Amino acid sequence: MTLDKTVATPAEAVADIPEGASLAVGGFGLCGIPMVLIDALLERGVGDLSVVSNNCGVDDWGLGVLLAAGRIRKMTSSYVGENKEFERQYLSGELELELTPQGTLAEKLRAGGAGIAAFFTQTGVGTQVAEGGLPQKYGADGSIAVASAPKPVQSFTVRGEEQEFVLEEAITTDFALVHALKGDRHGNLVFDKSARNFSPLAAMAGRVCIAQVEELVEPGELDPDAVHLPGIFVDRIVEVGTGIEKRIERRTVREGN
Repeated sequence: MTLDKTVATPAEAVADIPEGASLAVGGFGLCGIPMVLIDALLERGVGDLSVVSNNCGVDDWGLGVLLAAGRIRKMTSSYVGENKEFERQYLSGELELELTPQGTLAEKLRAGGAGIAAFFTQTGVGTQVAEGGLPQKYGADGSIAVASAPKPVQSFTVRGEEQEFVLEEAITTDFALVHALKGDRHGNLVFDKSARNFSPLAAMAGRVCIAQVEELVEPGELDPDAVHLPGIFVDRIVEVGTGIEKRIERRTVREGN
């Protein structure tokens, strides 16, 4: 048995992702997104995808390119405010959306990767997150075709005080796509600063994790203390180089004095 998990090309890395697959995709906004793998998946032509990610990119970058091509059936996200095509598809009934609080989404992915079926959290108690009724899919006439269901709420005594918590189910997906700064042939990954964001959690949640790395190194070259995600969670790794395009979602500058 070989521990070398490298594949030669991004196209080879995503070659077995089928129509209707579920994907967990790392990144936050446009930071740390696996754009090369997303482009390879776009080129592959599969659709009806159910995608779990913090957001859906922008109109012409990130997951937004799959959305614009009509390849995504459902998004599970915590933030969707930067994509006009997302808004159009959602409000016209073309796209299903499961809107999830950001910390809850992170924990749902982590729990799925850790083999935890569900957990209780106070986030969302007293809102439609717990009580149900959030529009998940609209009809063509603007009516709500699918609304979120109520979730179980239970009381627990915490620090001597009885408080309510809502039950949230973990997330697992067929595949995960992530971007890392460095990786070795065994799949151990190092992320760059804030690009670490959702990526380790998404990687854990996918049954098959595919990682694109800017630099591929040999086993033993990474300081074990510096590894952010152990190779046990990674199934394939493809080197994409340091010259890949990286975009800034919203550039802000300070006015000069």
